[in-house]
Amino acid sequence: MIVRIMGEGQVRLDDAHVTELNKLDDELLAEMEHGDETGFRRTLTALLEEVRRLGAPLPDDSLEPSELILPSPDASLEEVREMLSGDGLIPG
Repeated sequence: MIVRIMGEGQVRLDDAHVTELNKLDDELLAEMEHGDETGFRRTLTALLEEVRRLGAPLPDDSLEPSELILPSPDASLEEVREMLSGDGLIPG
């Protein structure tokens, strides 16, 4: 799966990692629902760090279609809320 982190680039991520990333996504969704800005910031940072750690960066000049688009690390709670689907940022 190709994942884009807005403002950073793309990484290739094995589909097997989706389950563990969904745990962070669920936590992020709960924090957003409760308006927990501190928790939201902490969990968004953790989610993006895991994607970077588990994924392999694609070259900057590579333009692969992204199957998943994640917000930038400095995205606001409102900006992320606008990106959400019914399942959160990560489907499944």
